[in-house]
Amino acid sequence: MIHGVTGRLMLLDTASLYFRAYFGVPDSVRAPDGTPVNAVRGLLDFIARLVQDHRPDELVACMDADWRPQWRVDLIPSYKAHRVAEEVPGGPDAEEVPDTLAPQVPVIEAVLDAIGIARLSAPGYEADDVIGTLATRAAGPADIVTGDRDLFQLVDDARGVRVLYPRKGVGDCDLITGDVLRERYGVSPGQYTEFAVLRGDPSDGLPGVKGIGEKTAAQLLAEYGDLAGVRAAAADPLSKLTPARRRNLVAAAGYLAVAPTVVRVATAVPLPDTDPALPRAPRDPAALDALAGRWGLGGSLERLLAVLARTAR
Repeated sequence: MIHGVTGRLMLLDTASLYFRAYFGVPDSVRAPDGTPVNAVRGLLDFIARLVQDHRPDELVACMDADWRPQWRVDLIPSYKAHRVAEEVPGGPDAEEVPDTLAPQVPVIEAVLDAIGIARLSAPGYEADDVIGTLATRAAGPADIVTGDRDLFQLVDDARGVRVLYPRKGVGDCDLITGDVLRERYGVSPGQYTEFAVLRGDPSDGLPGVKGIGEKTAAQLLAEYGDLAGVRAAAADPLSKLTPARRRNLVAAAGYLAVAPTVVRVATAVPLPDTDPALPRAPRDPAALDALAGRWGLGGSLERLLAVLARTAR
C-alpha cells in the first residue's frame, strides 16, 4: 500500500488545512484573471512551513472521497446534516462550501499532483479514515496535521504517532501526545473516542448525552473504565450515579449504541499503492509551470519548491 515508509510520515487532513487557509488568507489574493486563489496559495505556504519545521521523510495529502459517508449517516442521521448544501441520490451529498472556495479545490489537487506530493482518498470514506489507515500501518513514526480533534484518538506514544493541531496558521501547532491528552482532557488516547461520544460535537451533528460535557465525560470514564461500564452503571440502580445523570444516560441509550462506530476512525480502508516520498523536484514541471502562470501561484509555489529541494531525500 505504502512502500518504504521507515522515516517520519506526515499525514495532512487536507480539507481542514485548505479551509483554514481560505479563512486565514485574504480573498484579495487572486489569479491574473481575478479569481481568488487564497486557499491554494495558503495551503502551499502551509505545506512549506510544515515540511521546513518538522522535516518529514514522507508526506501524504489525505482527501475526502465522501465527506459524509452513508454508513455513518445510517447510524446517526444528524451526522453533519447541517452542512448539506444539496442531497444527491445515490452519491455523496454536496457539502456547503463557500462559493469562492469550491473552484479552488480542483486547482489544489492539480498543483499537488504536478508537484508530486502523494494524494489519497477512498470511495465511501472521509480523509480521517485514510489518515487512520495510514497512521496505523506506518512502519515509522507519524505526524497528523489536522484541526479536527476526533483524530486525537489516533495518538500512540509507543509508535510515535502524534497530532499537530494548528492554533493559528501552521507555524503555531499544539503537539498532541498521550501525556497532553491526559493533562488536558483527563483521558488516554484509547479513551478519546468514547469521551467524544459522551461529550458530543455539534459541529458534526453528534448530540452527546444531555448534561455531560468534557469534565463529566472524563470523570465517568475514569470511574467506570469505558463506555460499557458507564452504561452498565446507568442500568444499575445501586450505582453512584445521580438520578438525573442516570436518566440522561438511559435516554441516550440508542445514541450510545451506535455513536462509537460513527466517531471511531476507520483503520482498515483499502487504499491504492502510492509513493509518499517527498519530491525533490516537480513530477511534471510543464504542467506545474502552466498552473503557476494560470493561477498566479508566485512566491507560495516558489517557497514550497525551495523547501522541498532542501529537505527531500
